[in-house]
Amino acid sequence: MLIESLQNEKIKRLTRLLSKNQDRRKAGVFIVEGQQENERSLHFGNQPEEFFICETIFKGSLPDSQIHFVTEKLYEKIAYRGTTEGIIGIYKLEQRNLDEFKPKQDSAVIILESVEKPGNLGAILRSCEAFGINALIVTDPRTDFYNPNVIRSSVGCLFGMNIFQASNEETLEFLKINDYNIFTTFMSDDAKNIQEKNLKNKSAVLFGTEHSGLSDFWKEKGENVLIPMSGTIDSLNLSNAAAITCYEILRQKLEK
Repeated sequence: MLIESLQNEKIKRLTRLLSKNQDRRKAGVFIVEGQQENERSLHFGNQPEEFFICETIFKGSLPDSQIHFVTEKLYEKIAYRGTTEGIIGIYKLEQRNLDEFKPKQDSAVIILESVEKPGNLGAILRSCEAFGINALIVTDPRTDFYNPNVIRSSVGCLFGMNIFQASNEETLEFLKINDYNIFTTFMSDDAKNIQEKNLKNKSAVLFGTEHSGLSDFWKEKGENVLIPMSGTIDSLNLSNAAAITCYEILRQKLEK
């Protein structure tokens, strides 16, 4: 059956799941739009529940699953990116526990405290995946990892990442138990150049929100570092700062 109307019950449920984090959490699912993103989700073992497909746009293949076909006109209305690639998938959400992560000796993790903007989180996930960061931890989260904007801006990179949510206290305990070197990033006169620090061993670099930076909880917990800059501006966008840091970690590990 070809679905044509926004009033169809399956489409009503899909639009609720697309727009409301609370509904997704209650249903235990997340939503993936776009061919590349769905391919990555499937590649990394996520279990699909159903797909909404526009046959005139989507040209890929799918595993055995419940498939609903929609018109191109309807797909333009339900998809965030309009006609892009013609596929939206609903997947079962698997909970991830930080205690299950067993870091290697040269493990590098990025920690974001209370990150608010889905676009920033997605961009940072993309950088973490590109530069070989072993895990990303969000403490006291204010946005959902599986917010459709996070998935879109990460281009599905989160599916291949070790990603966790935890409190500040739980995260600090994890870092201590696993002997991480902790580096904080906030404005201070005594911050050291990050390029002068050894990031080849177990390292955790923490970033706060763009609005207020790291909370006082972290300010005495590690060594404070900065990214050297020569311009007149004194700070960077959060996702840019995280990307430069991720690259610096990889650069040091590639040194002979």
